[in-house]
Amino acid sequence: MAAIRCSGLVKRYADVVAVAGLELTVAAGECFGLLGPNGAGKTTTIEILEGLTEPDAGDVELLGMRWGGGGAGGAADRALRERLGIQLQETQLADKLTVAETVRLFRSFYTSSHSVDEVLALVELEEKRGAWVGKLSGGQKQRLAVACALVSRPELLFLDEPTTGLDPQSRRQLWEVIRRFRAAGGTVLLTTHYMEEAERLCDRVAIMDHGKVIALGTPRELIASLGAEHVVEFALVDGAGRVPAPEELAALPGVQAVRPGPDRTALTVAAVHLAVPALLGLLERRGAELSMLATHHATLEDVFVSLTGRQLRDA
Repeated sequence: MAAIRCSGLVKRYADVVAVAGLELTVAAGECFGLLGPNGAGKTTTIEILEGLTEPDAGDVELLGMRWGGGGAGGAADRALRERLGIQLQETQLADKLTVAETVRLFRSFYTSSHSVDEVLALVELEEKRGAWVGKLSGGQKQRLAVACALVSRPELLFLDEPTTGLDPQSRRQLWEVIRRFRAAGGTVLLTTHYMEEAERLCDRVAIMDHGKVIALGTPRELIASLGAEHVVEFALVDGAGRVPAPEELAALPGVQAVRPGPDRTALTVAAVHLAVPALLGLLERRGAELSMLATHHATLEDVFVSLTGRQLRDA
């Protein structure tokens, strides 16, 4: 069964189309990532799915249920909310409540829930149960926000940029919380700007731009779509020669694609050991001087740039 199914989803704000006919299916038990730059429509999409925003058009089905279905007042919506866990992009919790009091408050909203001790153990905040929320670190606050989303024993967990602004250690601690939820049979839909996060956590990802899905697949499939496993980036010292034409660079051994940019040129290459010496030889013959040369394994960031010409973190 699909945990999430939406079709023809549209949302406009005045003249701005935030979501433009989105089609999406997330399987039960899957960790699914929505990727894209700011303004791509990720948060609007996830808020529609969560029942927080009304779409202008389209159909949404979660766990076999629809918002506003059943006709019994708000009973059907409440029954659906009991099955969801939601962590918003920004969660404002009361600074003067303790961690345990905060979890107890959220626990009171549901008919079935974890105990306070159980949910604090899930996010490894047992030692902070008596601490004021206002005294927690950024990573601890994020884990507490996820604890509030997990307290109802949800089947489907929504996480909107859960690790933004966290240090690497806090980010990895939160990844482990998500993995444990998955291992217990839960379904996750997350939005993120971090490509490493998507590649490590997600079974499949959808890359969004201008309110539409422009690429969909497993991280490995999308990276393989570039046609090569490595990217070589270089830039020249100002005034020290002209960047070779794209067709010249494309003719170098091992080069599969060329992507000129405002401050650097990127080559997608199948064989770094062939492409880099050939590139250096070409630049030397031109009398050009490098200011930067770097290589890396191809990532989802490279996939997005190849599709749109923009960085994922561009506004």
